[in-house]
Amino acid sequence: MIGLLSYLVFFATVAAILSIAVLGLNLQWGNAGLFNGGVVAFFGAGGYGTLILGGTAQSDHLGGFELPYLVALLGGMVIAGLLAWIVGILTLRLRHDYLAIATFGVAVAFENLMRNAESLAGGAKGLRGFERPLRQALGDGFTYNILFLIFVLLFMIATYLFLERLIRSPFGRLLRAIREDETAARSLGKNPTRVRLTAFITGSVILGLAGGLYATFYAFISPQDVLPILTFQIWAMLIVGGAGNNKGAIMGAFLIWGAWTASGWALSRFAPLEVQLYTGSLQFILIGCVIVGMLLWRPQGLFAEKLVVSQSGRPKTQT
Repeated sequence: MIGLLSYLVFFATVAAILSIAVLGLNLQWGNAGLFNGGVVAFFGAGGYGTLILGGTAQSDHLGGFELPYLVALLGGMVIAGLLAWIVGILTLRLRHDYLAIATFGVAVAFENLMRNAESLAGGAKGLRGFERPLRQALGDGFTYNILFLIFVLLFMIATYLFLERLIRSPFGRLLRAIREDETAARSLGKNPTRVRLTAFITGSVILGLAGGLYATFYAFISPQDVLPILTFQIWAMLIVGGAGNNKGAIMGAFLIWGAWTASGWALSRFAPLEVQLYTGSLQFILIGCVIVGMLLWRPQGLFAEKLVVSQSGRPKTQT
């Protein structure tokens, strides 16, 4: 029984962390219409930044700053935001397919940098030397994992409430106006490039927060954690849940993470040995099929975006 509870805590923790990442992507794509194909670059920047700033001294890579945990986590978010600012200035004038290709190239470049720059982040061996917060007081047992899950859920709720308030603000309405008709927004004196850059940086900071929590949970991060498949997983979560709907983003994260772990378990338990050798590849195919299937069957996702229109001066919510 304890083993099952421990696994459920692990599952919920990872799903909640990924939910935060999907919320960040939802701001960029669901509300601003920015196709970010480089999700893992900003996720990884937050993770690597947190462990470098909060880790102990290591002889083979950068680190040893040993900053307090929350300061290190904030630093990882700032690093993700700075990376987004640089990338955004260079790429946000591109549109749709070109933006997706450019940002995907940034993600590939980031993964290759982390894999080869041993003096920066440990190279292929990954980044170690990080003490999980309050580990000495609480140990590494079930109690610690429960408390860390609560900690992550608090961040997820805070992110959700922040984004809900943001998208209902004048800035959020401006984001959707630019997404729907940039020419009309520009004719009213708005600056679409500046607004898009703000949304892109904000979403990337949230992705950096998710990466920092992910790296904290494992007390380790390596290039294997920032492979392109993570980008497709997060995109699948958003597509299934429903772009433009923050509740859908969270539900999509839990559903897709559940499908991913369940498929891995089923293949390892019931599939013939020769098929089990291709478990990872089969799961990649599964993610692709989910994305294509949802786009064909229900492109708005399970939870469609709620649009507010005005009739006779009275607001009305439509789904």
